[in-house]
Amino acid sequence: MTKPDVPDWVLWLPPLNASLNGLATVLLLLGWWMIQRGQRDAHKRTMLAAFAVSAVFLACYLVYHGVLKSYTGSGSKAFVGVGWIRPVYYSILFSHVFLAFFVAVLAPLTIWKGLAADKAERLGQPANWAGHRRIAKVTFPIWVYVSVTGVVIYFLAYHWPSS
Repeated sequence: MTKPDVPDWVLWLPPLNASLNGLATVLLLLGWWMIQRGQRDAHKRTMLAAFAVSAVFLACYLVYHGVLKSYTGSGSKAFVGVGWIRPVYYSILFSHVFLAFFVAVLAPLTIWKGLAADKAERLGQPANWAGHRRIAKVTFPIWVYVSVTGVVIYFLAYHWPSS
């Protein structure tokens, strides 16, 4: 028995996911720019927005791959590129997936430390901004890399010619 075609709405998820990754990248860079200029409140709002966008991306990503698996038996789209681009694509994909696991842990932890320091400061208590900065210096470049490579993977997987 053959599986039915994937519903049309599912086909909108990959470009939506790429757009969400692109938006997360812009928000991350904007948040970094704001904190460099001492705009802590704007930085906080922007980084929380980046986290929310990344969370929506993750939900859409999981829905897409779950529906794809249930309709086709495979949870992913086969890469059709040939030649030199194949190892490039799979290298980017592997590093993206590997580092995405770290973002899933580091981003909430970094935000939690930032919010805790902010709350402590507002309450007149000692604020551990150093702890937030220390983990943010690790989290930020990984998160940006994962967001940027998410867009690259989309274009390679869905728009790269097959021959």
